[in-house]
Amino acid sequence: MKKAISVTVNGAVHTLEVEPRLLLVHFLRDVLNLTGAHVGCETSICGACTVLVDGQAVKSCTMFAVQADGGEITTIEGIGAEGNLHPVQEGFWEHHGLQCGYCTPGMIIAGVQLLDRNASPNVDEIRHGLEGNLCRCTGYQHIVQAVQYAAGKK
Repeated sequence: MKKAISVTVNGAVHTLEVEPRLLLVHFLRDVLNLTGAHVGCETSICGACTVLVDGQAVKSCTMFAVQADGGEITTIEGIGAEGNLHPVQEGFWEHHGLQCGYCTPGMIIAGVQLLDRNASPNVDEIRHGLEGNLCRCTGYQHIVQAVQYAAGKK
């Protein structure tokens, strides 16, 4: 039996009926057509599906959409805009903080939350803040530099 939920995603309110077992990542991708959160490992290790729910970075592949009912969700599509990038996005651009790009949206979201909590993190704090997002194609160095760049812009 479907359950009615109401969520605010990137500033827009959505009230819909969903299956209780629908994962948040599939709600975002398949129902709202916001495909920035990627389905990677489906075990919450890689972080490619990371979004903000009420300001907290969560792995949307391990959260049900019904658990977000009443919440405010920010996806990569809600961070910055073309011609007006968020400082973390700009840092990824300036410091080549990606390789294949698959995990980049989740890394950017994790970086945004990190800087919201600590505007001037040191390298160890950045590495710790990104720890739950395992990018298998890069060595974090460019990603760390991207977050450092963003911290200097805030």
